[in-house]
Amino acid sequence: MIAWLRTPVGMWSTIVLGALLCLPAILPELMPENQARFWLANIFGRAIIYGIIAMSLTFLATYGGFVSLAQMSLAGVAGYVVAVTVNGAVPSIVGGLSYLTAIPLGVFAAVAAALFVGLVSVRTRDIYLLMITLALAMGFFRFVETNIAWFNGYEGIRNVLGPTVFGLPFRDPHVLYYVSLATAISLYAGVLYLVRSPFGLVLQGIRDNPRRIAALGYNVAHHRIAAFGVAGFIAGCGGVLATIYNIGISPGSVGLSATVNVLIMSVIGGLGHPIGAFIGSLIFAFFDTFAASIYDRNRFNTLIGVVFLIIVLVSPDGVIGFAKRARAFAKEKAAPKDWSRQGSKPG
Repeated sequence: MIAWLRTPVGMWSTIVLGALLCLPAILPELMPENQARFWLANIFGRAIIYGIIAMSLTFLATYGGFVSLAQMSLAGVAGYVVAVTVNGAVPSIVGGLSYLTAIPLGVFAAVAAALFVGLVSVRTRDIYLLMITLALAMGFFRFVETNIAWFNGYEGIRNVLGPTVFGLPFRDPHVLYYVSLATAISLYAGVLYLVRSPFGLVLQGIRDNPRRIAALGYNVAHHRIAAFGVAGFIAGCGGVLATIYNIGISPGSVGLSATVNVLIMSVIGGLGHPIGAFIGSLIFAFFDTFAASIYDRNRFNTLIGVVFLIIVLVSPDGVIGFAKRARAFAKEKAAPKDWSRQGSKPG
């Protein structure tokens, strides 16, 4: 490792990695105020928030070996609980709670819903797991769409503005951006720690060979359900932030289109590492924002579909996989050749 860092490729890779880690924190200070507010609100802040939700899917796919299509619905559970219970929402359905109480309650509800999803789908794999989680997601969508008394039907609940942070409104682009960034970093670090813990190692063992792990005495079903709970916690955090970002929530926020969008973000970025969720979300947010300038606003799905196909065809494991292959190629080119095996030396 030390020898590789001393090579030009290793040195520049380290510099680039450090810059990428520091860039999100200092990014708002590098732009004029009017540009910073636009980019933070429409591109970077949005990418971070939906990247959190996509990371919950990536966590299950990368370390659990199964893809769930219910993650946007779990985020919606958290968002709806906050919207229903918090003071100031329009219409006021339950109300009476502050954001300090409603937000943890929403995340807890998302975890409970995720455990239920895991309990229902724990015995299934592959396409059957996809279909069960999709059915649960669409069931939740229809439930909130048709329930007017509790969720205000298709109109949803508005005016969810979030708490004040150090006297500043949560909806301020800088506040929302930095809170979302801190949440994303914390969850990302938590995932990296968890997958190296005994639970994470067992989960990865179940992904590779569940029968062998069961033979070692571990309860495969319990670990899978717990993994859904962890993913539900991540999705719940993202769902609360997304609800405040959108100033409310409606059935369209948890519909089929939103569900597929989260899957697209994860696949574009790459399901091989949690950071891929944020890369895919950033690409998605960029094309969604500038679709009118690039092609046609009304044909965004065509545009993002073409981008999706190009990335998948060039690199089936997403941007992360392409970056890994590029780094391996650069290391191979930078490595000194062993001329003794070539039979002669140059010149």
